[in-house]
Amino acid sequence: MTISYQNIPVNNIIALINWTFFFKAWQLAGAYNEEKEAQKQHLQAEANVLLQKIIRDNLLKINAFVGIFPAHTQGEDIIISTKNDILTLPMLRQQHPSSDGFCYSLCDFLNEKNDEIGVFAISVHGAENLSDNFLKVNDNYNSILIKTIADRLAEASAEYLHYLVRTQIWNYSKNEIFEPKQLLKNDYQGIRPAVGYPSLPDQSIIFDLDKIINFSKLDIKLTQNGAMFPNSSACGLYFSHPKSKYFMIGKIDETQLADYAFRRGKSVDEMRKWLAANL
Repeated sequence: MTISYQNIPVNNIIALINWTFFFKAWQLAGAYNEEKEAQKQHLQAEANVLLQKIIRDNLLKINAFVGIFPAHTQGEDIIISTKNDILTLPMLRQQHPSSDGFCYSLCDFLNEKNDEIGVFAISVHGAENLSDNFLKVNDNYNSILIKTIADRLAEASAEYLHYLVRTQIWNYSKNEIFEPKQLLKNDYQGIRPAVGYPSLPDQSIIFDLDKIINFSKLDIKLTQNGAMFPNSSACGLYFSHPKSKYFMIGKIDETQLADYAFRRGKSVDEMRKWLAANL
């Protein structure tokens, strides 16, 4: 099953904006003090004014893709079956245990046969042009503000899309109630690790997922380094397993690097580049 979304209404996702991360981008996070609180309130008020203009004039376009596919694990690989192909995604495993004493891999959240996995992509279009327009009139403040708003809308859109997946599309949590405060605490079944993030750190996997998603249909471009453009974009996997959790792969040794490179069909030197932060 695959679904593409074009121009998701911004109104649908405003309630899921995580303002904590918005303030962090403006270096206003941290311990409470009156001056900082006043700055945060002023900034949020101005962001909301810009958000209402975005909605009124349809200034930003949000596109998305969701696919739910048969999948299973084979050793430390995830095998995804689509209509036209079989995609093998090698995974990494922690070498330093999590707080519960276990070394996790995303493979732990799929069965060895007869399971399913989700694939998603989300992108906010138009922020770069708006930012450039503000710069042309020397409005650096709003140039930065629109970019930080777009980043938070991308994450809020990913949260909204994940909710639809759980309750309607994949429908494994159909009785879940739409409660923004709980959703922002990840208080629900399932995870959505994004490519390049701690549990899925190999950014080159995004080129494999392109075979399923076809980023060009979402007006998304990939750079040689696997970065997505527009910048306010995300791509990753959905897991529905009731015990699935987020974790950090952390540091791996040369033995796992060599094994992973072999399973990826790439040289150790090439994978060393993609996994530099984990070595």
